[in-house]
Amino acid sequence: MRLINRKHLIEIIPTMHKILFICHGNICRSPMAEFVMKKLVKEAGRESEFEIASAATSTEEIGNPVYPPAKRKLAEHNIGCAGKTARQITRKDYEYYDYIIAMDHNNLRNLHRMLGDDTQHKISLLMDYTSRPGDVADPWYTGDFEATWQDVLEGCTALLKELA
Repeated sequence: MRLINRKHLIEIIPTMHKILFICHGNICRSPMAEFVMKKLVKEAGRESEFEIASAATSTEEIGNPVYPPAKRKLAEHNIGCAGKTARQITRKDYEYYDYIIAMDHNNLRNLHRMLGDDTQHKISLLMDYTSRPGDVADPWYTGDFEATWQDVLEGCTALLKELA
C-alpha cells in the first residue's frame, strides 16, 4: 500500500498484484488455481488488490473450456469458471504480470524456452510458497482431481499469505 499526500489529502492506494498461473494446456491446473485464488482474494476482501488469470505453455487446448472434471471439482467448492477458455502465454504477459506461477517443473522449462531468461524474477512454482515445494499433481495423467485441488488450495492460500 502506498500513501499519497496531495495538499492535506491523503489517499491510500492498495498495491496491485498481477498474477498469471501457468500449466501445459490451461484447462486443468492453472484455471483451478486462477479461480481458487480469485475466491480466496474475494473472501479476504482484497479484490481491488489483485488481477488474476491463467494461461498455457502449449497451443494444444487454445480456445477450449476448462476440462469437465476440473470444472466439477471447482463446483464442489462453489467456485465457477464460466467463460474461461485456454490461451497461451505471450511475451507481453511477462511484461504485464508481476507473478508468473507455474504448476510444475516442465512448465518452468517451457516458460524459460518461450520467454528467455527471467531477468525480473517473476517466474516461480506454486508449491514453492508452501512447506512442501514441488509440482502440483497433474490430474490429466493421474485422474486424481482431489489431489490437485488440495495442492492448488494449499499453494494459493500460502501465496495469498505471502502477499499480505
